[in-house]
Amino acid sequence: MVMANPLKIELPEKLQAFPVLGRYRYKVAYGGRGGAKSWSLARVLILLGASKPLRVLCAREIQNSIKESVHKLLVAQIDALQLNHLFTVTDTKISSKAGTEFIFSGIRSNITKIKSMEGIDICWIEEAETVSKASWDVLIPTIRKADSEIWVSFNPNEKTDPTYERFITHTPPNTLLVSINWHDNPWFPESLRKEKDYLYRVSTEDAEHIWGGECRKNSNAQVLKDKYSIEWFEPQAHWNGAYYGSDWGFSTDPTTLIECFIDDKTLYIHRELYGVGIETDQLPTFFGRIPEAKQHTIRGDNARPEIISHLKRNGYPRMVSVGKWKGSVEDGISKLRSFERIIIHPQCRHTAEEARLWSYKTDALTGDVLPDLIDKHNHCWDAIRYALEPAIKAKNYNLAGML
Repeated sequence: MVMANPLKIELPEKLQAFPVLGRYRYKVAYGGRGGAKSWSLARVLILLGASKPLRVLCAREIQNSIKESVHKLLVAQIDALQLNHLFTVTDTKISSKAGTEFIFSGIRSNITKIKSMEGIDICWIEEAETVSKASWDVLIPTIRKADSEIWVSFNPNEKTDPTYERFITHTPPNTLLVSINWHDNPWFPESLRKEKDYLYRVSTEDAEHIWGGECRKNSNAQVLKDKYSIEWFEPQAHWNGAYYGSDWGFSTDPTTLIECFIDDKTLYIHRELYGVGIETDQLPTFFGRIPEAKQHTIRGDNARPEIISHLKRNGYPRMVSVGKWKGSVEDGISKLRSFERIIIHPQCRHTAEEARLWSYKTDALTGDVLPDLIDKHNHCWDAIRYALEPAIKAKNYNLAGML
């Protein structure tokens, strides 16, 4: 039976369903640092525990002492919410006047204890990326009370990890699956923002793993490996540009419009539009979100000449088709990699995501990187290639002539 949430809990929007009990068997929150996953789940459990009797198991793969548990985090939430009068806290236990009991246990070293547990309403597994398949196989059948829930919070590591495979790759039925990162946290602190921004400047791949919640991958297959970073910037008057390129959506593919600049040997990606299901008659309004684009040449994919014509008739007279030639994609990639730096503004989230995911194929047996591109995660970068077409086609080109 679904229990309505009578509590007013201040949480990130993506986690608002966690306080509603009885609807999901599994509630999974995963992502990078700074998303407020642990803080939020602890807050929900304290507020629920203050209002009704619950038996809550707080588990992790290895817990050699109470210091390694979420005990301290739960106590911090009791203090922050000023609910000390409703809870009894000892060095190893937490209980509420409403009858809630918090139990803390490692899984691997307490298999027998875990198997014998009865009447668990909620089991919260924190740092679940380290939980083994054997531990999951023991834990899940143990949480068997009617309408009981298993809460899982973790930062992804490898796609082959048992937790990732069990809940992300093969998501079970009746699961609330929430990907949450720093930009979903309205209380993301300035101290963490500085750490995040620094890591994005020095190592985008590491930053995407630590802050973006992405699994580690074969970075050698990345088209733009070691070429891009994500940094805040303002376009300068002496830069060349703005240049605009657009890629048209087909079926589930997005339509994109990208604004970029060039300063010496640095390419700056400043603004993006990214929309799925944009109809041709909606494009002028869609493009209008970057009003300056009307004043410039926009180079678009020549696969849809009727779209080019429609835009030229509806406020974008400088819209032109790009040429394509044998090897044009490879030539475009060579041009992109010829820049000493490619800097992506943080507001261009889809462009940054594609920069990380745009890859060459790899051999399934050896892992060797092959010369063939995977035709995915390239819609923003196709638009960027189109924007820079004159620079790609000519070895000696006049940037001013592109304006």
